[in-house]
Amino acid sequence: MQVKDLKPTAVWSIFDEITKVPRPSGNLDKIRAWLVDFAKKHGFEYKVDDVGNVAMFRPADPGYENAKGMVLQGHMDMVAEKGANSKHDFNNDPIETIVDGEWVRANDTTLGADDGMGLALALAAATDPDLKCGALEVLATVDEETGLTGASNIKADMLKGSYLLNLDNEEDAVITMGCAGGLVSVITFKYKPEDAPKDKVWFELELAHLHGGHSGTDINMGYANATKLIARLLWNIGKKMDYALASIDAGNLHNAISHKATAVIGVNEADKEKLAVVFNKFKAEVSNEYRITEKAMTIKCASTDAPEKIIDKKTATNMINGVFSAHHGVNSMSCDIPGLVETSTNLASIKMREGNKIVIECFHRSSVESRKEDLANQVENIFAMAGADEVKNEGGYQGWEPISDSHFLQMAINQWDKLFGVKPRVEAIHAGLECGLFLKARPDMEMISYGPTLRDVHSPQERCHIPAVEKGWKFVQALVKAVAEDK
Repeated sequence: MQVKDLKPTAVWSIFDEITKVPRPSGNLDKIRAWLVDFAKKHGFEYKVDDVGNVAMFRPADPGYENAKGMVLQGHMDMVAEKGANSKHDFNNDPIETIVDGEWVRANDTTLGADDGMGLALALAAATDPDLKCGALEVLATVDEETGLTGASNIKADMLKGSYLLNLDNEEDAVITMGCAGGLVSVITFKYKPEDAPKDKVWFELELAHLHGGHSGTDINMGYANATKLIARLLWNIGKKMDYALASIDAGNLHNAISHKATAVIGVNEADKEKLAVVFNKFKAEVSNEYRITEKAMTIKCASTDAPEKIIDKKTATNMINGVFSAHHGVNSMSCDIPGLVETSTNLASIKMREGNKIVIECFHRSSVESRKEDLANQVENIFAMAGADEVKNEGGYQGWEPISDSHFLQMAINQWDKLFGVKPRVEAIHAGLECGLFLKARPDMEMISYGPTLRDVHSPQERCHIPAVEKGWKFVQALVKAVAEDK
């Protein structure tokens, strides 16, 4: 069966179209054009703002002109992660979707249901001729995954309703009323390229097929971080012998837990056996530590060709010391909401860039602004002591404070209860949602977040639960009707 043939067809057929449009964060011209064409095809007024957000407006149906308006919102970009052996080109290739039992997944890449499914639900509602309601808006924002760019720059004229339903949640039967804020630390080391020594033997170290995952919602799941582990391995090697570091590459996006890392090192011929001992000990320890969560992880050390250049010794040592020492994972748990991660850091990536630079990114999240800032300051201090040339913070956004007595929230709870005979779980999450930023432009709006069940988002294992989409579609329809009939 193909994705477009799944039920409800109104939703899955649109999602199928979305998966065929390349839309990695930072390269959204194609999906923006597709959204504009969608609006024109269905006769909706639309607007594209200065940063590329797209809003389309369905007017109130006859008899509902005085009903409160509602915004259905999702983001148009997706996290572009793929497996170690995938040749997928996110800038040009459609996502290869696979129906796998009760789930839809992709072929060794992220699926993009985060947040393609949210957009599909919104667009299906806007084009449903049987759904009678007040003014309905679909808002598609840009680059949510790389710093909430669209929401950060939103203006009030792009938010015309009284209520906003953010469709970027990932758990069926859950309504979200608050989220953490975020901040990215970008650390830069400048290195001197040196000729590779002729008296070394060269090896490539590789950690691959780690689980990866969302740097917020999965940060407490116990998954390994390839960026931290490659630094740990190199630090341990450095304790036992002199080595030259020719290259290092770890992680990818700041909001994804690193699932692959490589490094090329050279050691003296006499130290080959010593390297084998250090490596085998590391492999045994790490395999044991992550035996539950990383069953597919591979750790390799293989001979490789000699490089032309290496990173100067001082910079390589300082950089590895900093990454090895910096925090990754949960920093503190919430005292207000049981089980909620309050503050965390994802030590996301190490990249060699043009201009002889090594750039490290860490992503801090917290529902307490002061703790988010404090964690960023700690990272700045660690890398300053490690000799970094620059540490700067960017992409910061505020959290979304929960309002438990919201009328819109109560309507949503009631509709879920009527549909499925049980009240939904209401919670705040340790992830970034755009609602807090929308409130800057429209502080009078009431907002909630919902979405059907997704698993392993931001990783090549991402998948979407088919039965949950059907429930989600019924819920969106019911909530739109409830708002239209609310007096």
